[in-house]
Amino acid sequence: MKQFNFPTVLLYGAGSLEESAQRIKTFGFKKPLIVTDKNLVEIGIVEKVTALLSNVGIEWEVYDGTHPNPIEVDCIEGANLYKKSQCDSLIAVGGGSPMDAAKGIMVLATHDGPLEKYDDAKGGDKFITNKLPPLVAIPTTAGTGSEVGRSGVIIIERTQNKTIIFHPTMMPVLAVLEPELTVGLNPFITAATGIDAFIHSLEAYFAPGFHPMADGIALEGMKLVLENLETVYEDGKNVEARSKMLLAASMGATAFQKGLGMIHSIAHPLSSVGGLHHGFANALVTPVCIEFIENSHLNDDQAMRIKVVKSLFSGSKFDKEKLSETLKLYFESLGIKFGLSNHGFTMDQVELLAHKAFEDVCHQTNMVKVQQVDFQKVIEKAL
Repeated sequence: MKQFNFPTVLLYGAGSLEESAQRIKTFGFKKPLIVTDKNLVEIGIVEKVTALLSNVGIEWEVYDGTHPNPIEVDCIEGANLYKKSQCDSLIAVGGGSPMDAAKGIMVLATHDGPLEKYDDAKGGDKFITNKLPPLVAIPTTAGTGSEVGRSGVIIIERTQNKTIIFHPTMMPVLAVLEPELTVGLNPFITAATGIDAFIHSLEAYFAPGFHPMADGIALEGMKLVLENLETVYEDGKNVEARSKMLLAASMGATAFQKGLGMIHSIAHPLSSVGGLHHGFANALVTPVCIEFIENSHLNDDQAMRIKVVKSLFSGSKFDKEKLSETLKLYFESLGIKFGLSNHGFTMDQVELLAHKAFEDVCHQTNMVKVQQVDFQKVIEKAL
């Protein structure tokens, strides 16, 4: 027997944000906590949301303390404000960080801490027994796809590890894919988040297990990225391509219910230890991880899947003999400068990074088995 799960309602395309206020009113939200970051407040995006809420008679409170890689204190502070302000719901406005922080806030607003207690890798979901408040997600980047996910990734203070907090009822009740909110993204964030969306679909497609629906969504998600990411990287105001990238991000997160892989297991400590943007961290290690997979003993299905992904680049200027070479060239065209040593990492950090990568649960669904010594070799090569 198999069980398949697919995500929430999505509003897609121009006009989605305005429509979302009406939907939120029908949900009966009385006073949502808006979870965001200071930058989105400063540039006026949060004001667009609050104005629409006010127009339909909904009060609100704002928590804007989310860090670029969300940390446990974000969730503690947000939960305290939620309770103090007597909120009844949440609206996450931003990239993956505010959306993930909002999910941590959902838990701590209704359960005792510490947040580490709810670590999914340790079966922490069984302690989430109280009803969680409803969440609406409004992404302002096209990358993580957290708007359709049932988990949040938070850096726990005690361990300094990125930790997955999961529960089926963390799923947002509504995802708002409004392209106008992404047109101001700079080329670096556009590329890093877009690559993140691609890798979500890539690792999901490579993950073992029977899930043809996730496989199909992953393939279409990768196609959408390849058709639109270069366009928005070069012309950030292309609303149609921005729309397609938002959809690709949601598709990637839908697909990776099947699993992720070693790329994410390395990227997580690169962010928690070195502060790298998550999508950028993924990009930096993807070619060496794919090379590790290519050099492993693959069965017919695994080899076929590599060929299928490589065929997506067929006839393009990036098409090389191996998928690892193809992806490296493609990412370089999007401004990615490879070499972890170029981004603050040194050889004496390799052992720590490999240990944290092996502790991370994502590699458990890697296409091939990977041990800590393998991580060490791959990270050394990525330097």
